[in-house]
Amino acid sequence: MKKRINVQKEIERLDPQADCQRIVFLTAYLEFPWDMTRALELALFRTFAVPSIAKLLDQTREFTDHTLRRYDDTAIIINEILINGYDSERGMAFLKRMNRMHGQYDISNDDFLYTLSTFVFEPVRWIERFGWRDLYPNERHALFYFWREVGVRMRIQDIPETYAGFEQFSLDYEQKTFASTEAGKRVASATRDLLLSFYLPQPLWKKAEPMVYALMDEPLLKAMDYPLPSAGTRRRVEALLRVRAKLLRLLPKNKYPHLNTLLQYPTHPDGYSVDDIGPRSLREKWAKSRG
Repeated sequence: MKKRINVQKEIERLDPQADCQRIVFLTAYLEFPWDMTRALELALFRTFAVPSIAKLLDQTREFTDHTLRRYDDTAIIINEILINGYDSERGMAFLKRMNRMHGQYDISNDDFLYTLSTFVFEPVRWIERFGWRDLYPNERHALFYFWREVGVRMRIQDIPETYAGFEQFSLDYEQKTFASTEAGKRVASATRDLLLSFYLPQPLWKKAEPMVYALMDEPLLKAMDYPLPSAGTRRRVEALLRVRAKLLRLLPKNKYPHLNTLLQYPTHPDGYSVDDIGPRSLREKWAKSRG
């Protein structure tokens, strides 16, 4: 029987900057696979609260008309980079694909930078609230260094040099930009309904919406024009997640990483290659240019 590696000892001996890819892999796929996915889903909503980001996403209609496909493609790109590393052949191929897609749109550097920050700080906040253990300092800083290196490869400018500096930028940007827009509400509601569909039949979505809202902070709820959940609803949702964390502390830990690249994605039932990723209009355009 395969013995589980001592994750804590391995992480503690690794350097959070030089070894960020290994640390993030262990954190995301061995220690907190479910939590990491939920945190990155929540990160999506934060970007919808920035009017300029929401406007672009709404204009493309990808989040409203092809919600599951957009979700799958985003998950595939993130997982390919996290699992294989940003300097691996496969990781670089998916990074290049992402950059090519982004290059079709007029996106400000600050919007790129804020979106990048959510990939660092939403997982940290989620795991601090609901994880089965606390993150080690090396894990928090490895997340920063990992996504900072991804940002460099995305040609994002002025990425802060420190974890604290990046967190402050993120908080300041939210305070400056968060606002309610019709575009933001459309893409957020489409995404909310998709996430609910993973767990519940459609007739139950409306009743379950407050449970989703209970995971969001007040500035985000206001920017989405979502109702504030009752204190009781928030307590119940948080209690359920903390009970889950306590149970996980008692159960045997994962011996094998949960590799999301091995999942069958609904919009890619026969698997995928890098050329399958992206909106249909862009895929067809690029296929013609190759032909």
